[in-house]
Amino acid sequence: MSTTFDLLLRGGTVVNQNGIGVADVGIRGGRIAAIGDLAQAEAGDELDARGLHVLPGVIDSQVHFREPGLEHKEDLATGTAAAALGGVTAIFEMPNTRPATTTAELLADKISRATGRAFCDFAFYVGAGRDNTEELGELERLPGCAGVKIFMGSSTGDLLVEDDESLARILASGSRRVAVHCEDEERLRERKHLADEAADPRAHPEWRDEQTAFRATDRLLRLARAAGRRVHVLHVTTAEELQILAASRDLATVEVTPQHLTLRAPVCYETLGTLAQMNPPIRSGRHQEALWMALRAGVVDVIGSDHAPHTREEKAKPYPASPSGMPGVQTLLPVMLDHVNEGRLSLERLVDLTSAGPARVFGIAGKGRLAVGYDADLTLVDLQAERTITDSWIASRCGWTPFDGKKVRGWPIATLIRGHVAMLEGQLAEPQGRAVRFAETLPRAR
Repeated sequence: MSTTFDLLLRGGTVVNQNGIGVADVGIRGGRIAAIGDLAQAEAGDELDARGLHVLPGVIDSQVHFREPGLEHKEDLATGTAAAALGGVTAIFEMPNTRPATTTAELLADKISRATGRAFCDFAFYVGAGRDNTEELGELERLPGCAGVKIFMGSSTGDLLVEDDESLARILASGSRRVAVHCEDEERLRERKHLADEAADPRAHPEWRDEQTAFRATDRLLRLARAAGRRVHVLHVTTAEELQILAASRDLATVEVTPQHLTLRAPVCYETLGTLAQMNPPIRSGRHQEALWMALRAGVVDVIGSDHAPHTREEKAKPYPASPSGMPGVQTLLPVMLDHVNEGRLSLERLVDLTSAGPARVFGIAGKGRLAVGYDADLTLVDLQAERTITDSWIASRCGWTPFDGKKVRGWPIATLIRGHVAMLEGQLAEPQGRAVRFAETLPRAR
């Protein structure tokens, strides 16, 4: 008697805890039911995966999809469409919308907005502020919450926690890992005149210099240790930060972005102008090389896109009136696959950074691994496909990418979310995204 599955992937090269090898993948009830030689099995649907690598679904744990309040830049439908087209199966969205996501009601509103419109699975951060410190311990345990986000330096939006006393209170409220944007606000104010006087985006990494990042990360680690609180330092950019983060592995995890691994100052500002402007800034080759060394050494836990779109009109404002941020969720995987093909990291390491890493850091339940019993979140890629990233391919409402014209080798062919084919060869299916579950917030039996 043959085994029957809902969907059967035949003949793909599976990348998982057993290594890399050709195998079939059987899916039933939205979960992986079998991996191996399933030649005798039957299925309601089949997908020919021969010549493709089958990866655990890519999780992008830092995106800004701008809804509510800033939908002219992006919304949850266009942002998740971009994610699925790029091979991303789940996203964690940031709280600096209008209004900022700081209450249970506003978190529920975002979940409601995403339901029925999201092309991939989703979770939302709650923003930490002085007015909701006492509630953070409860908010972080609500369904669909990815955790708490702290902005130590001003960026897009009005969430800002700059003083040690407030930071200490926030870190003492709750238990889940906290995601933090580390830039020292006092130093940013002291050095703002450098950006104003230069009126040139090449001054961006001078204004928001290495010490601006290092000082904030150093303060965070000291306060986190005193509070006994786990922290996740987002978009790390400096060699100096990586040294102290490597010595703090018991409580701190590290994210880097494809932009900081790929673009380099000052060339990016000379060629892209304000399109290369983001916070923290794209830095010089010394820091980029340090990021790659830390990635290879295992100091880096996660690759996140920090997808933060603005319109071309907004970006065309003279620096420093131009906003910081760039789209990235759709290009995360193609850019990183190109690095794999260039020999800068292995495919297994990329999987760890984009699937197992986020699952480990955030305690995601049932995702991040291509194994029996886990959600059938899968990203199918053609490692040999040579394509050119273009603005016209970008589904984000902003309609541009800093990687326009970049030739890459390696491309997402299909995106499966809980066994549902969300994208196949550039075509999207109907949105069926759901809220991501987390081990620390699963409902307890009564």
